[in-house]
Amino acid sequence: MDLLTLLLNNKIGLENKIENNVCFPPTIESTWLAEGVLQLLPQEQQPSSPEKIPDTLIISAGIHGNETAPVEILTRIVSQLEQGSLPLQHNLLLVFGNLPAMREGKRYLDHDLNRLFGGRYQQLPLAKESNRARVLESVIRQFFNQPAVMASAQRRHLDLHTAIRGSCHEQFALLPYQTREYAADFLQWLDDSNIDALVFHNTGGGTFSQFTSEHFNADSCTLEIGKALPFGQNDLARFRNMTTALQDLIAGRSAIKRDKPALKRYRVVDAIIKQHASFQLNIPEETKNFTELPQGFEIARQQNQSWKITSPANFILFPNAHVAIGLRAGLLLEKYCC
Repeated sequence: MDLLTLLLNNKIGLENKIENNVCFPPTIESTWLAEGVLQLLPQEQQPSSPEKIPDTLIISAGIHGNETAPVEILTRIVSQLEQGSLPLQHNLLLVFGNLPAMREGKRYLDHDLNRLFGGRYQQLPLAKESNRARVLESVIRQFFNQPAVMASAQRRHLDLHTAIRGSCHEQFALLPYQTREYAADFLQWLDDSNIDALVFHNTGGGTFSQFTSEHFNADSCTLEIGKALPFGQNDLARFRNMTTALQDLIAGRSAIKRDKPALKRYRVVDAIIKQHASFQLNIPEETKNFTELPQGFEIARQQNQSWKITSPANFILFPNAHVAIGLRAGLLLEKYCC
């Protein structure tokens, strides 16, 4: 059985290494740290640079269970590492996020997992996603506390998603709020990977990438790489740029170069938070991410509150009137030149 089938059928136990269905070369030490969390550590240095300490890389997918293309990409990368066609240069943690939701083809079962990190799961009763957030936070701490990982100079976390709606920029990255400078080489990698836009958050939140950035000083981002489709319906050729960029990181290469128009940059100005049953979002359901809206337009309202478009925050991201009360129903963005 292939890894995706094993994951979806709950056939992987912690007591063995992918149930003997996947066997990595002796240059890779593999360990399951938790269900769906695979640690891969290189066991020898490159002969040309024996003094180089491996960097550390986390790649996660399936934090939302219906966002399947990133999961398929990661299982293919595991197969390439197994076959030896992709060398492992760095400490690597692969996280298959919300497995129960993946198995049911749903975004989440009880709560949106990508709002529960940074300890926010403690504010909820014990349920599938709140428990998963607890487990993932614990595993990330365990991973970073290992001597081989603690010694690494560079830490990166790429949390891969696909959007539930169309987008004026098909592929984009959301950078978590942080007080330190964003690493220039990380921004360059994002540029070279041929994504279309960057979005800089203006405040902290409960996302997985915010957690690793804030608590472990990782260069982190949430990567939206396309449209959410069921397993088996993804055209993985559409994600070739991101797959190649991830392979470059894992292998310690720098072969990718941008060959598209210049990367667009945006900054979050305001969040539309649904806080009452009277909430209304005054745009069509099919409105695309990054749609520019007219000055003065009332985009949303609820009891005793209204949001109107005020320049330069003319762009809407992630509009969704159907979120649970207390969650974000959209972000208002401005173009950002810095």
